[in-house]
Amino acid sequence: MEQAINEFITYLHNVKKASLNTEQSYHRDLKKLDAWLTAEGVKDVSTVNEKQLKEYIEGMLEGGAKASSVSRSIASIKAFFHYMYSENKIARDPSLMLKAPKIEKKYPEILTTDEVVKLLEQPRGDSPKDLRDKAMLELLYATGIRVTELINLEIDDVNLKMSYLLCSEGTKERVIPFGAAARDALAKYLKTAREAMVSDRSSKLLFANCSGQHMSRQGFWKLIKYYAKKAGIATDITPHTLRHSFAAHLVENGADLRSVQEMLGHSDISTTQIYASMNHNHIREVYTRAHPRG
Repeated sequence: MEQAINEFITYLHNVKKASLNTEQSYHRDLKKLDAWLTAEGVKDVSTVNEKQLKEYIEGMLEGGAKASSVSRSIASIKAFFHYMYSENKIARDPSLMLKAPKIEKKYPEILTTDEVVKLLEQPRGDSPKDLRDKAMLELLYATGIRVTELINLEIDDVNLKMSYLLCSEGTKERVIPFGAAARDALAKYLKTAREAMVSDRSSKLLFANCSGQHMSRQGFWKLIKYYAKKAGIATDITPHTLRHSFAAHLVENGADLRSVQEMLGHSDISTTQIYASMNHNHIREVYTRAHPRG
């Protein structure tokens, strides 16, 4: 089954032009399924049946896996077996009857505007690291890009004069504007700090870690948690917190969903609509608290 999984991942990469995160997620889910099937004595993908897949999913749930993780695994399994069937590599698709568990609707954690200001004010020094951190935080909140996209940015992706950046994911590109605060922080970083941070003079990488190399997502996560603690922010910040805050604050202040969808790079607007729901809930809370008969 391992060979079949590798062929599927190659198909995702070459034909579907999936993002690296998607490829890695599918590969991880399918390797876990393969390990379970192997332990059950199933080695040939063509012999996998509905009962085995159902038992695998039930085992995940009984083992305490989150509904969101199980749903993602089901999506990976369904995509894999659909590919195998459509390519005539198996006679029937055993995943057709798999159903994802109901997921409790949970709104993303966001920061208040005051908390964002406190966070962005934390890198206050003039050392190359401080200027880099300031530029990264300002740009992340100003554009709502993913952390992976942030750490992979190159100098040519940023147009300071026009105040926008070009963000690429696979073959997809989107242009995102940013404001004066991010522009000023970036300009100062590029002028006085980048050369000291990036060890390879031929590198086009915009940001680097303190060793002058490519920064990891974990490295940036530690950085943002450090500044959140300094700012006295109690919210459990994740790499996506500023992205969620960017979107929620735009919608709260009147931005239309289609524009927010485009800036975030969501393929489906239903993903973006959660921020509108959050805004409606906020309006309801304000009404209940302030109206005499609320």
